[in-house]
Amino acid sequence: MPIKAAAAHNIAKVLAEALPYIQKFHGKTMVIKYGGNAMVDNKLKSGFARDIVLMKTVGMNPVVVHGGGPQIGSMLKQIGKESQFVDGMRVTDSETMDVVEMVLGGLVNKDIVNLINQHGGQAVGLTGKDGELIHARKLTFERHNPEMNAPEIVDIGHVGEIDSIDPSIITLMSQGNFIPVIAPIGVGDDGQSYNINADLVAGKLAVTLQAEKLILLTNTAGVLDSDGKLLTGLKASRVQALIEDGTIHGGMLPKVRCALDAVQAGVNTAQIIDGRVEHAVLLEVLTDEGVGTLIKR
Repeated sequence: MPIKAAAAHNIAKVLAEALPYIQKFHGKTMVIKYGGNAMVDNKLKSGFARDIVLMKTVGMNPVVVHGGGPQIGSMLKQIGKESQFVDGMRVTDSETMDVVEMVLGGLVNKDIVNLINQHGGQAVGLTGKDGELIHARKLTFERHNPEMNAPEIVDIGHVGEIDSIDPSIITLMSQGNFIPVIAPIGVGDDGQSYNINADLVAGKLAVTLQAEKLILLTNTAGVLDSDGKLLTGLKASRVQALIEDGTIHGGMLPKVRCALDAVQAGVNTAQIIDGRVEHAVLLEVLTDEGVGTLIKR
């Protein structure tokens, strides 16, 4: 059935708009933090996988870092273990860490790898323990209480922070036409596993790889002003001002800080985009408008 003239014109317009971006980003590394609704809705999952494969096909080097908090919580519930959080961070004892490794490094990671491969890509799943990718140390968490003279040190178990990243295995895979899919688990000097925030892993990895872009998928439209209007094209100084006046707060704050740290450390741009929009990654990378907030130096 022939394509109607109007539809054909729209298709041609989209392709023409994408061309300069394909040329600009050819050979560039893009680190994408994958999470939220985009990880659980089947239509969005399929769209994300196709986006990643297309990026690789036209010469970009996508690197995927994924979360999996809800899946971890579901598995803990199945084994009769209650999830505990301190200021939004999961308390991770030894038993919980075993579940985290099983869910993130196994079930979730391999599901993403399989989906990308089904759409024509060559994805390979990794954790930070593979190839000594992510060196970590135990996170020291302090809780400040005005009634106490000194901050309280809270032990939240096997929750880690990044000590260093060795990108050798990622570089090797990208050069070999593979798409790395990384679970945010690090390893300490003593061989101990650590659960690390996926946004932080993505941000640090983007800096280490000297990525062109850091893209963080969320369940919101992006960064909003006090009137609920989407903000984009933000310079680092403007972002800092929005943090200081309280416009950026709550759950968006750590994502924005992660994006801000990345661009200040050399990543060209960071985008916080709406993962509830089908093909959000391609819309952000290959169109003029995008679907979220862009933060730049």
